[in-house]
Amino acid sequence: MTVRIAAVGDVHMDTDVLGRYRAALEELPDLADVLLLAGDLTRHGTVEETECVTKEFGELGIPVIAVLGNHDHHSDSGDLVTKVLTDAGITVLEGDSVEIDCRGVTVGVAGVKGFGGGFAGKCASAFGEREMKNFVRTTEESADRLRGALRSLRSDVIIALTHYAPIPETLMGEPPEIYPFLGSYLLGEAIDAAPTALAVHGHAHAGKASGRTPGGIRVRNVAQPVLRQAYAVFHLDDDRHALAVP
Repeated sequence: MTVRIAAVGDVHMDTDVLGRYRAALEELPDLADVLLLAGDLTRHGTVEETECVTKEFGELGIPVIAVLGNHDHHSDSGDLVTKVLTDAGITVLEGDSVEIDCRGVTVGVAGVKGFGGGFAGKCASAFGEREMKNFVRTTEESADRLRGALRSLRSDVIIALTHYAPIPETLMGEPPEIYPFLGSYLLGEAIDAAPTALAVHGHAHAGKASGRTPGGIRVRNVAQPVLRQAYAVFHLDDDRHALAVP
């Protein structure tokens, strides 16, 4: 059985964006079993912008599962953003997971925003000033939560959903100097610690669409500026192998 996963991130909703994606989104029940939102749903993390998200991505006829991004935390109201989304029927993950039934196949999604830190050989370490230690520990804790959420799932198909990138390959096109602020290899290690079928992230607007973790898991950057469309649809079978991933 094939399950159909739609995904997009970095839509940065505000009143001037409202309606841009809705016509395409209303076609989703015929094309996909679930929609994943990979963070940066708003521009500045305000209630007004979040309400635009609910109008655009709510009541689509399929489950909608999201993680927040850095923009969604800009107004220091992440909990309120989450509540507005949840009240509208959008599931928001942060270090936890959800399982849904897709036409007889169980699909488990583990999600976390993630954080920066860089990649193997060129990464920050928890050494020196307290501020640097706190930075790195934020990433470590986020990766640990993702690992735990993925390992808790016993679904036919397991998907990792993050905002920050788990590998450097999908950042290619971004300035190398900012890679440490776009993701962390620790997220990739967490994804490889479970039988994950697909990892989806956003954040890298100028990045590359696809790559793989060191363990061979397919990774897709679904930032809307990369997709240049309302969403991408990935087809997965229930023995954890991607069949048709653009």
